[in-house]
Amino acid sequence: MSFPEFHPTRRQALALGAGLLAAPALARGAAPAAVRVTLPGAGSAGAIWRPLIASLPPEVLGGVDIQWVGANPGQMQVQLLAGTLDVSVYGALGLVEIAARGADIVVFGPGLNNHGRWLVRADSPYRKPEDLIGKRIASTAETSETFKAARIASAVGGLDIRREMSIVFGPPAANQALFERGDVEGILTLEPTATRLIGQGAREIGRVADIWRQGTGETELPFLVGLAAQRSWVEQNRELATRLARIFAAANRLTRSEPQRLAENHAAYGIRENERAAIELLPTRLADVYGTVWNEAVFASIDRQIEVAHRLGLVPAPPSRKLYVETPLPPA
Repeated sequence: MSFPEFHPTRRQALALGAGLLAAPALARGAAPAAVRVTLPGAGSAGAIWRPLIASLPPEVLGGVDIQWVGANPGQMQVQLLAGTLDVSVYGALGLVEIAARGADIVVFGPGLNNHGRWLVRADSPYRKPEDLIGKRIASTAETSETFKAARIASAVGGLDIRREMSIVFGPPAANQALFERGDVEGILTLEPTATRLIGQGAREIGRVADIWRQGTGETELPFLVGLAAQRSWVEQNRELATRLARIFAAANRLTRSEPQRLAENHAAYGIRENERAAIELLPTRLADVYGTVWNEAVFASIDRQIEVAHRLGLVPAPPSRKLYVETPLPPA
């Protein structure tokens, strides 16, 4: 039996979010609980978190005072380890690698699903990532979760992109310039850069999430990064960590119930007003980028990524302790 889809209004969506995700409020008169959280910069899918969270009603925020700290990916990892950030974002493979160096970081809430994209120019003869074997491509840094996730996804299907392609590693803006000048045949990038390029006429030939699902048989979009903190911070601030996870889940769910918000907040991504084609594509291309659940399916995705990467020799053996907090949030 099928049922009609429910498309809530903004008021209904906020009411549902408040009812499903409400965390215990602070005592009356208590000061808001301050937490220093990384703010991804323009050019990152996470850049929209700030305006989305600012739009949530007080009952969803639950007395949490998010103090945003801007940083690029490399800086935020250092800041988290140094204690100048309370919460950042980390992916499964990065957690294994840093654990092998003695750090004890865990993920405790939803962040982003895998949104790596393979693109070529509109007039390119290539139709799938395998067509780029032996070609020169641009990619995010070799240490980035985007590249590492793309490598294990491809490896499941028998392709080692690190060895079989000539890869130029660099930040998204530099890679975009190489691609636009024709210095590379293709680009492995993330959102919103991929949507900006498609708005300019580029063509998508593959999604890392789809490649992973085809190779593993998984049905859900794979985890890319989640909210992360020192294990000791999470243990000492369990209620606050749970509140924060619920806030991010509520904000991410707005991208599904009100996808037009992605277009309305295009400036947060660094997309200019005159990039109308890209702006119009944001609601359809980015709505499923944002993780809306923290449950057994997500935990299984994390475990599977670590297991595959270790089997392929791409990461060291994981520690015996789980690298994520197994406290599911209420379903949407």
